[in-house]
Amino acid sequence: MTDTDKILNPGMNARETDETKSVLLVGVGGQGTILASRILSDGLMRAGYDVKMSEIHGMSQRGGSVTTHVKFGSKVYSPIINEREADILVSFEKVEAVRWLSYLKPGGMLVVNDYEIHPLSVLTGEAKYPDGIIELLRNKVPNMLALSASQAAGDLGNVKAQNIVLLGALIKGMKLDDIDWITVLKDIIPPKLYDLNVNAFKAGMAFLA
Repeated sequence: MTDTDKILNPGMNARETDETKSVLLVGVGGQGTILASRILSDGLMRAGYDVKMSEIHGMSQRGGSVTTHVKFGSKVYSPIINEREADILVSFEKVEAVRWLSYLKPGGMLVVNDYEIHPLSVLTGEAKYPDGIIELLRNKVPNMLALSASQAAGDLGNVKAQNIVLLGALIKGMKLDDIDWITVLKDIIPPKLYDLNVNAFKAGMAFLA
């Protein structure tokens, strides 16, 4: 079974149930985690879902963890996602996927960017960036998609658009691509960056074509 087969698990189709779905997005400060979450939340609200979103910045300006909790369904009372509650974990960086893996529920879906951001301790030689992270995650999470969103964004001319590549893959995996996401992007993204982000979004969806 390929990664594409796994992520297109019909049980993850958000439209098949009124049950609340929980999406936890994690990354490092500066990766655009919060922007991707806001676009996701806005599109879901336009589609008629009740949506709650909560941001936790940490020490984002120093390269620390940034997490965003998004819950949606017919009625949502709180945005907070506790351990073993996330239906989907989206990690913008490999180590962050390991750090937050305990929040993914059994049978949940993991989308991880095969990308490294070295903390200061690694840059100064005090620590070593862990090897074999993707393999470790595959062994722990059967329903997983690993993709090089940074490479796809770089091919489009700006690696910073990797957040929108990941968003496109996430939306395709949740089978929410019938929502008019292009209009959502147009309303949120600055005009000078619109074309880049639309192309990044389409590149993300193409990972699951």
